[in-house]
Amino acid sequence: MSAADPDPESDPAAEADRTNASVAGFRRAFRTWLEENLTGAFADARGKGGPGRDHEALALRRSWERHMAAAGWTCIGWPTAYGGRGADIERQVAFHEEYALADAPARVNHIGEELLGPTLIALGTPGQRRRFLPPIRRCEELWCQGYSEPGAGSDLAAVSTRAEWHDGPGGPHWRIHGQKVWTSHAREADWCFVLARTEPGSTRRRGLGYLLVPLRQEGVEVRPITQLTGTSEFNEVFFDGARTEPDHIVGAPGEGWRVAMATLGFERGVSTLGRQVGYERELRGLVELARANGAARDPLIRDRLTRAWIDVRAMRATALRTMAGLAEGAPGPEASISKIHWARWHRRLGELAMDVVGPGGVLASGPPYDLDRWQRLFLFSRADTIYAGTDEVQRDIIAERVLGLPRDRRA
Repeated sequence: MSAADPDPESDPAAEADRTNASVAGFRRAFRTWLEENLTGAFADARGKGGPGRDHEALALRRSWERHMAAAGWTCIGWPTAYGGRGADIERQVAFHEEYALADAPARVNHIGEELLGPTLIALGTPGQRRRFLPPIRRCEELWCQGYSEPGAGSDLAAVSTRAEWHDGPGGPHWRIHGQKVWTSHAREADWCFVLARTEPGSTRRRGLGYLLVPLRQEGVEVRPITQLTGTSEFNEVFFDGARTEPDHIVGAPGEGWRVAMATLGFERGVSTLGRQVGYERELRGLVELARANGAARDPLIRDRLTRAWIDVRAMRATALRTMAGLAEGAPGPEASISKIHWARWHRRLGELAMDVVGPGGVLASGPPYDLDRWQRLFLFSRADTIYAGTDEVQRDIIAERVLGLPRDRRA
């Protein structure tokens, strides 16, 4: 942080953190707070919004996060100067694990809090931090990520969306033209961070910009995409002359690739530990089902359930080892190992769930298309090896940046 950074927001949790200085004390304090607050009006929020169910109880979940913010329980890993708790990696792990163990609702502000916020803290200007960090912390403005495009697939460097500089009536501004796809939460979001070409004629990683674009304006159209689960967490976003301010670009024009990679590093960060607690809960539920319906009598099913348990414990150990190197900043390319591990494990769990359920798993539980938890798990987990970087991209990162192998020849 520099002297030009904004004055810190008041930190409602500072005294509590001094009192609960140990990691165990921090964990107990948050667990107690969850027990006392996931009651009354928020009791119905428990378990809402899991994979394939992001549409559930959105208003209630957003209200819950504002309640968390008022108590100082959002953005805990941010520096205290920006309203966070300055929690170290051990405390962040404890936070995400306790949140998942309490069956608290899925976060609606994840993209702003865990992706954009850390990116602005690391690479944004003082003005950008002053403008955008406080409403993220208070869950007043929601964000989505504008990376993928229909013609680019998993090749992020092939984006064609462009940002043009205009200096005419109404003052200087950027205008965005193009299309993004698979944009999670775009219907609910107020803003989108968009990777676009700021230099005409540029190719690949050169000439990109990382722009902060308001979605609620003329020139932006959001169309939901109906998925296999029957829900529409993903969206297409069309930009047809959408505007944003001159200073709403993170880094200089042409530096967008560097900023985008930093964001992806944060995306594969410590919050994945909470996801793994949820995975263990799913596995326990599947074991209980196998015992109840007799599937556990099949030795092949028993073997697969056992292997799933071993793998999820190994996944946690690998993630903790990766997190141990985070003190100096965003996760390194080693985070790609964890991403491949949890994505493939979860997809296999969905396949195992269908084998445990048996032939009835191919039938919807009610009209017109009601799915039970295991059917949703199977269908939604097909996307795990695609979003947040496909398995193929992760393997390239591991080969080139972890193992030091030569880069693939590309056209």
